[in-house]
Amino acid sequence: MADGEPDYSSLPLTDRWVHKVWKVRKQAYEEAAKAFEVTPDEHDPAFRPFNQDPSLWKGAVADSNVAAQSDGIVAYCAFLKFGGKENCVRSRGHVVAPIVEKGLVSTRPATKASSVEALLQLIELDAAAPIIEDILPAISAKQPKVIAAALAALTTIFHNYGCKIADPKPVLKILPKAFGHADKNVRAEATNLAVEFYRWLRDAMKPMFWGDLKPTQQTDLEAQFEKVKAEAPPKQERLLRTQQAAMARAPQPGAEEDLDEEEGVDEPAEVDAFDLAEPQDVISKVPASFHENLASSKWKDRKEALEALYALLNVPRIKDGNFDEINRGLAKCMKDANVAVVTQAAQCIEVLAQGLRRSYGKYRATVMQPIMERLKEKKATVSDALGAALDQVFLATSLSDCLEDILSFLSHKNPQVKEGDMKFLIRCLRTTRDPPTKQETASIVEAAKKLLAESSEVLRSGGAEVLGTIMKIIGERAMNPHLEGLDDIRKNKIKEYFEKAEVKAKDKPKPAPAPAARGPPPKKIVGGKKAPAAKKVAPAAAPPPAAEPTPPTPRAGPGTKLGMPKPSGLSGLKAPQRRIGPPGVASPRRAPAAAAPPPPIEDDEPLAVSPPPKPRIGLGRGGLAARSLAKPSAPTAPSAPSPPPSSGLTAMERAELEELRAANDRLIKQVDEMKHERSKLMSEVQELKNQNAGLIEDHTRDVLSIKAKETQLVRARSDAESAEQTNERLRRELERLKRALSRAEGLGVSGALGSPGVTSPTPDDVGIYRDGVNHSGARNNRMSFASTLSEEKENGDAPYNYPRSKLSPELRYGSGSSGRGSPARGFRSAHVDDGAAHSTGSGASSTVGAPGSNGVESWKRAAEVTSQLKARIEQMKAKQGFNRP
Repeated sequence: MADGEPDYSSLPLTDRWVHKVWKVRKQAYEEAAKAFEVTPDEHDPAFRPFNQDPSLWKGAVADSNVAAQSDGIVAYCAFLKFGGKENCVRSRGHVVAPIVEKGLVSTRPATKASSVEALLQLIELDAAAPIIEDILPAISAKQPKVIAAALAALTTIFHNYGCKIADPKPVLKILPKAFGHADKNVRAEATNLAVEFYRWLRDAMKPMFWGDLKPTQQTDLEAQFEKVKAEAPPKQERLLRTQQAAMARAPQPGAEEDLDEEEGVDEPAEVDAFDLAEPQDVISKVPASFHENLASSKWKDRKEALEALYALLNVPRIKDGNFDEINRGLAKCMKDANVAVVTQAAQCIEVLAQGLRRSYGKYRATVMQPIMERLKEKKATVSDALGAALDQVFLATSLSDCLEDILSFLSHKNPQVKEGDMKFLIRCLRTTRDPPTKQETASIVEAAKKLLAESSEVLRSGGAEVLGTIMKIIGERAMNPHLEGLDDIRKNKIKEYFEKAEVKAKDKPKPAPAPAARGPPPKKIVGGKKAPAAKKVAPAAAPPPAAEPTPPTPRAGPGTKLGMPKPSGLSGLKAPQRRIGPPGVASPRRAPAAAAPPPPIEDDEPLAVSPPPKPRIGLGRGGLAARSLAKPSAPTAPSAPSPPPSSGLTAMERAELEELRAANDRLIKQVDEMKHERSKLMSEVQELKNQNAGLIEDHTRDVLSIKAKETQLVRARSDAESAEQTNERLRRELERLKRALSRAEGLGVSGALGSPGVTSPTPDDVGIYRDGVNHSGARNNRMSFASTLSEEKENGDAPYNYPRSKLSPELRYGSGSSGRGSPARGFRSAHVDDGAAHSTGSGASSTVGAPGSNGVESWKRAAEVTSQLKARIEQMKAKQGFNRP
């Protein structure tokens, strides 16, 4: 063995790398690690064999000998540390799985630490996603120690790099499987990983796996989460190579502070459950009968359909699809008469907008106005559901998209709708991250000012809160012009809301400092006053015109006029300066020369030093003007920036500036006129709407009155028909009475002529004079008006609205024993005995032994009855208004 050792060392490194003797492999690993450490860069030849055959690392990190394995993993860490990204990308597919299966479960702590370091370096050099993807299969391993080691490695990865570098979604999906494992060590590592996720994600992680855990596990995790809540927000402890390079290129310390401040602003943003969840296809799960049930006439069917839809839509993230028909149905439900259906529809809109986020913006116009119209509901549950739906719709869009509808409903005739819309506007201003434009701000302020004049205290306070929130966004200075004309009480109320308001968007005007930054460079040039530098600046358009601030005045009059206001030497200094100015306008060559003397003169003017400028003016007046123009052109350029920038414009530029200003004024006037016209049109539209509503109400009243009159007409017709039927019955009854009277008269005549003892009337003829108790057949055969009336009542033919006295007046003369007495009841009741005798006389009429006096008396009485009957018939006719024919 000792004789073969030199031969081992003489072998190539790759041969010793896969040698069957573990000591040889161990020496090869150590030698490779030392070689990597001394390489000058990642392109050194020492890395070439491993880049050509990355599978060599698979045997090294999973060496069967634990000592050799430890050195092999250390060598791989050195390979990654000094090899760079290319070496990492080529080798990671061969080493991650062996490291998880053999390195992380090693009994040596050094080997475990080296294995974890190798995984962290693989992520540091490139990205975390491929490494986590290769670790996840170990969660399904048979050996619990492998699963526990993989979970511990994942916990370390997320602890060092956070959830922004390493995507937690794939791990969160398999976490319930680890919690359901039979081994307690696996469950403990799963708990540690869940706690680490909670440090970064907080409650956003729960929708991914919380429902798959047992209640006891949820309770234990909640207890662990309570401990983490008190800790400070976590930060990334280990940087990627790209981040390290960015830190190396970091700017000056002051700029770093600014960057830190900006990063500090972004840090509080927590990871949302929407970002972690996978989009789910919901549209395919909607039942085919949904729209049919939604249009059902039974409110329970509509509510059940919406509850089923809510259960489908209540997911963290929804896959985008065609939800047009569903949104139209939900918008239609806003007009439902049942508040339970309205509430459920609003909840469906809320979860749908929350699941689609920005993709829901295209449905805003379909649902927003119907929801706002329904804000008239006073029930807290309904209004809260509608407000939550509006908030989610707003988060899916922007303030600019929703502002038009919001402002239009602020002038709604229903105070409840106004109040709900106003509260929605306040919430929008608080949550929006994009400040409104100047035009939008002006429109919001105008609408809020109108609310200040409302009769309701809630609306007035809401208008002040809207103005205070707007002031918080754009600032007090920008808001002051909008508050002109308001009294102090309202201003103080607005200031109170301004101090309390909390907004996410703030209007920070950044373009203002830019012109100020451009100003200083010319001043530095002025301080130099070098001829060559001035020549470089002279060709620019700005410097020459700077010496021409007042060319019209020199053209208007000579230098004597300039000296008139102030006879001192300073006025004399200005005269030549302005005289030199006009040539600069005439020709570019003369412009710099003529402008040369003025700069020093202007500098001397504030110092009140008259002697030095005078000789310069003399030189300017002499015949050497050309020389002075050529040389002092340099000071001309620096003198330009010293006066205000507006004086450095040429006549053409000034004219153009005036034209632009005039055009700007015209545009501003046009905008104001258009706003005024728009307000007029809006007021006219509102008036037309009010008129339309009044017309609709009038039309409704007219329709109702017409229907009422039609109903009255129908009733009158039915009454007229019944009256005609009654008249017809009375006529028929009158005819019967006439016939009865004629028969009675005929019987009376025949009785007077014939012998009463021989013949007697038949029961049918005498029935009208007899009572029912005297003859058994008379009850069925008599023909009286009262009996006919009673029969018609039983059949439903008798009119119910005519008094009894009009139809049967003769009933008043009855004895009261029966309500259906004949017209001759009064008489018959007085002669019951005679009637009985007469009825029995019919059977004995053929016998001669009956006394004749009884027959004569009965006929006399019949005649009396007939006369009485005639009198009563006449009375009845007189009462009924009929004339006897």
